Amino acid sequence: MSRLFWLGAGVAAGVALSRKVNRTARKATPAGVADQLGDAVRELAEAVGSFGADVRAGMTERERELHDDVAERTGIVTGGREQRTITLPDNGNRQVTRMAGTLEETGSQGRRARRAGR
Repeated sequence: MSRLFWLGAGVAAGVALSRKVNRTARKATPAGVADQLGDAVRELAEAVGSFGADVRAGMTERERELHDDVAERTGIVTGGREQRTITLPDNGNRQVTRMAGTLEETGSQGRRARRAGR
């Protein structure tokens, strides 16, 4: 009975070892190397894309913070993408609305500023 056990263990070890050797030999062939290189490049591209998305998200968030900070401190509405209405501190009756790159000012001062190119 003991001999049969060792025979089975030897056969199982031989099969496992031969599979491992064949797998390793396959990786050393040109096709195997190409597969490994393709996988590595794909993984690198995914990592770079993820990093780029994180950087863009951080830039957008920081840009929004800076636009809000400038608008709060100076009353000048800068290039933010969402609509904002701010009452300027001069006499309180003029409002500036900035939406999608357009600037609209209410009141006669706004018309004069637009004509003068300011």
